[in-house]
Amino acid sequence: MNLFEVYKLWDIEPVRGLDTTLWDKDGEVYTDLYGGHAVISVGHSHPHYVKMLSEQLGKLGFYSNAVQNSLQRDLAARLGRISGYDDYSLFLCNSGAEANENALKVASFHTGKAKVLAFRKAFHGRTSGAVAATDNPKIQAPFNSTQNIVFAPLNDLEAVDAELSHGGFAAVIVEGIQGVAGIYEPTSEFMHGLRALCDKHGCVLILDEIQSGYGRTGLFFAHQHHDVRADIITTAKGMGNGFPIGGVLISPSIKAAYGMLGTTFGGNHLACTAAIAVLDIIENEHLIENAARMGEYFRKALGNDKAVKEYRGKGLMIGMELNDGYVGLRDRLLFEKHFFTGAAGARVIRLLPSLTVSKETAENFVNAWRELTL
Repeated sequence: MNLFEVYKLWDIEPVRGLDTTLWDKDGEVYTDLYGGHAVISVGHSHPHYVKMLSEQLGKLGFYSNAVQNSLQRDLAARLGRISGYDDYSLFLCNSGAEANENALKVASFHTGKAKVLAFRKAFHGRTSGAVAATDNPKIQAPFNSTQNIVFAPLNDLEAVDAELSHGGFAAVIVEGIQGVAGIYEPTSEFMHGLRALCDKHGCVLILDEIQSGYGRTGLFFAHQHHDVRADIITTAKGMGNGFPIGGVLISPSIKAAYGMLGTTFGGNHLACTAAIAVLDIIENEHLIENAARMGEYFRKALGNDKAVKEYRGKGLMIGMELNDGYVGLRDRLLFEKHFFTGAAGARVIRLLPSLTVSKETAENFVNAWRELTL
């Protein structure tokens, strides 16, 4: 049997990692400033993370959600406190797509309505409802096509109000910062207006913080830069530092019912342990503050660089749109300087490093960038 080839792969195979350093199977050393799509939040093979997972695996790796699991309650309490949503409830699942799928379902149950408003260039995942709310027809099979999803331009409150006025909307779903699109931010005016329009039209405001959450932007969630509160928040990627886990934070105004949601693997013992270890490290090592500090360093160093047409993002969620003549820079950074970065199309380089990234590593990257753009 061969693999079902849906990924374009570089001919590099990392086999070991430590913090922001990777070694491939041939012993070549790389610096990871992408973290596997913002997944590696506290660094590769952090000793506290490894110790906690190893110890839990030696006790119990998995049992079903038909029995008590105090790790789930511990995680919910910790996440509520650090995120500022301690009065909300937590549903645990396995991925960001699942988190969004469940968030949309909860909103529909709660309102009794079917329609969802999403935004142009949005990416919410690849499961049925999440991919329908993703503005990319190339990844939507005919099976996913639905009349229940409407798209509006980001930062256009008039367009949102006009759509919601038609009625029948269960939810509005918006990313804290659009990641896959190329790092596009909603404005504070837009976010406050969106909150008001959801209240006006009786629909649920869902904040997709799967890529932009968990301290990446210098606050726990990106939407907290705008001082708004969502009804439902989804999270995944950095939540488990590579162990698959997703979460849905749900307002106390939305009531649970037995059988409303369900999952086999969600909230298992290893996943909860990974997520608790991540929160330990984020708090103990002040990584949210480091994300803000290092984000400001990158902005000052590269925000006005001659290769950069536009610098976008907050903290360590960075998008740099390249000027003409620099479109191949990402490959050169990888193959000539051994820095992993991300992309959004051919013209945008994305930086999504571990929140542990050091000043020395950041300086090394900036120096490599400048050597290649002389």
